[in-house]
Amino acid sequence: MMQVETTRYNVLLVEDDLPSIELARRAVAESFPEVDLTVVGGGDAVLDWLNSSVAENAQMPHIILLDLKLPKLDGLAVLRTLRKHDAIMRDIPIVVFSGEYIQADVLMSYQVGANSFVTKPADLAQFTEFLREQLAYWLKSRQRKLPTTPAQNATE
Repeated sequence: MMQVETTRYNVLLVEDDLPSIELARRAVAESFPEVDLTVVGGGDAVLDWLNSSVAENAQMPHIILLDLKLPKLDGLAVLRTLRKHDAIMRDIPIVVFSGEYIQADVLMSYQVGANSFVTKPADLAQFTEFLREQLAYWLKSRQRKLPTTPAQNATE
């Protein structure tokens, strides 16, 4: 029997709202077997997580879903830091989302380096569709070459 290789996608969700985290986990579990979801609960925590992942030469996320309204270090500060980081972080699509669609937040997100800005999905069906759209647009349809580790990215 021939084994079929499936593409796995590492999605990093930066979110502190427990109901939103639960929606994301349910959407992935029910509809996206190809997605490995990592959840980090805040801006300062995500920078620590990403720095340790780079140091350990670990798998980088293929896409980052970043809540704009985070405690301590907000989404814009995280976005600024990621886009100033090395080439690995600059190449990862970052989708910023917020419960409110405020024009100033949208403009600032794009100015700082967001690839997309969307209103935060409110229920399971909306989150599932949101994730489907983001995966299709940023990963699947573009057939991007996805770096697996920082070392691999640096040698290409």
